[in-house]
Amino acid sequence: MLFSVSVLLLAGASAGFLGGLLGIGGGLLVVAALSLALPALGVPKAAVMHVAVATSMATIVLTLASSAIAHIRRGTVVWLSWAWLAPGMVIGGVAGAHIAQWLSAHVLRWGITAFCAVTAARMVFGRKRTTESAEPGRMARSPWLLPAGALIGAISAVIGIGGGSMTVPLLLALGVKPVKAVSTSAVCGLAIAISSALAYALSAHAPPQALPWGSVGYLYLPAAAVAALGSMTLAPVGAHVAHTIPSTALKRVFAVFLVVVGALIAFGG
Repeated sequence: MLFSVSVLLLAGASAGFLGGLLGIGGGLLVVAALSLALPALGVPKAAVMHVAVATSMATIVLTLASSAIAHIRRGTVVWLSWAWLAPGMVIGGVAGAHIAQWLSAHVLRWGITAFCAVTAARMVFGRKRTTESAEPGRMARSPWLLPAGALIGAISAVIGIGGGSMTVPLLLALGVKPVKAVSTSAVCGLAIAISSALAYALSAHAPPQALPWGSVGYLYLPAAAVAALGSMTLAPVGAHVAHTIPSTALKRVFAVFLVVVGALIAFGG
């Protein structure tokens, strides 16, 4: 029990810092930690991955709320982009939560592992995006952001993340400056996290086995609270650092970290 709580606190703190710093990755770390900790907390093995993803989304709500407030106070959120992305993200978040519940634990585990690998490879080998565009303002509020948001929301809800690893590159491609892309991603992630967490909690698809006390649908609230406690502490610190140093080297280091997280998820069960 003590080990599991320690793992969740450390994972939450790391996820909060990384989420504030890069706008990406925090949820994957929480999913990995939960996949290791939940069996010791009484969650049946067959339900571990589904509960890990659902609980990660609940944790992200508080993590991103803390990070988003810090970014909003700095005035770096592109609200026009958020207005186009958020509605689709809500729809996608709900749809993705239902899709995840239809997937087997094996498929879900390896799907998340594959996402870690692809994201890491893109961070290492992807071309550097230019932040200049002929009409960045027009592109950042393109109607195409609505279906793009729905797709990001659906994938994020299945994987258990806030969508920053997809939202940030999209905004960079549309000419948004890196710091503003990270800030906007944090606020957009709230739309995904809230909608998908509610969908997991209020799901009509009952878990195959009874879950421990404190569970609501697929959410295991005690684990979410512990991880969130750690994440909320360091999310503002990460947001502050994001405004003070370049993130290129950190992204490459984090790519290696993603590979480790993917391995933990793949072989942790």
